[in-house]
Amino acid sequence: MSFTDATIARLPRPVRPYFERHHELIKFAIVGATTFVIDSAVFYTLKLTVLEPKPVTAKIIAGIVAVIASYILNREWSFRDRGGRERHHEALLFFGFSGVGVVLSMAPLWFSSYVLMLRVPEVSLTVENIADFVSAYIVGNLLQMAFRFWAFRRWVFPDEFGRNPDKAIESMFTDGGIAEAMEDVRDHHLHQAESPGVDPDGIVTPLRPHSRRARPIAQLGDSSEPRVSKTS
Repeated sequence: MSFTDATIARLPRPVRPYFERHHELIKFAIVGATTFVIDSAVFYTLKLTVLEPKPVTAKIIAGIVAVIASYILNREWSFRDRGGRERHHEALLFFGFSGVGVVLSMAPLWFSSYVLMLRVPEVSLTVENIADFVSAYIVGNLLQMAFRFWAFRRWVFPDEFGRNPDKAIESMFTDGGIAEAMEDVRDHHLHQAESPGVDPDGIVTPLRPHSRRARPIAQLGDSSEPRVSKTS
């Protein structure tokens, strides 16, 4: 059993069928959690050692390392069968959409701070910290995750089987693609047999005579050459 299958097996039973059909989503979430740990580890390591007086620089370096790790893990694991673009174009789009995701993740914090005014002295320090945590780390990260997952599938790795064409053929058998196609053809012929004057779109069409008309019996013996009568 793969790591993804083991993770899905531990999920609550009501949501398990959904994640079984969306392996890419759960892989993407696992990569996100992994890069969050990488980001935090690099940031605090630098901040507590060589970059103690420069926390902003430490955060920038940690963010760059986390984004690079995210690209490698998503390309080689979350979306390993997807492709369709040249490597440099793919990487450029990945980092570009990641930057947009960071901006989106800050939007809830901005809304909480400057629109709802959940800041001291308008509210207590406890309420401010709770609001910051919910808006930045929960709402913001969920918003960023949803956007990045959609953008990566739609623009960065657009072809579902771009790097694994054999997987497309395999999916036709495992996902019932051929069976569904054959069933559609069968239903089409049954529909025409039951309603010969109605096309598949439900439009009534006049019945047409069969293209192969029976030739009169008298003409069955006709030929292009004239007959020569025999007289006794």
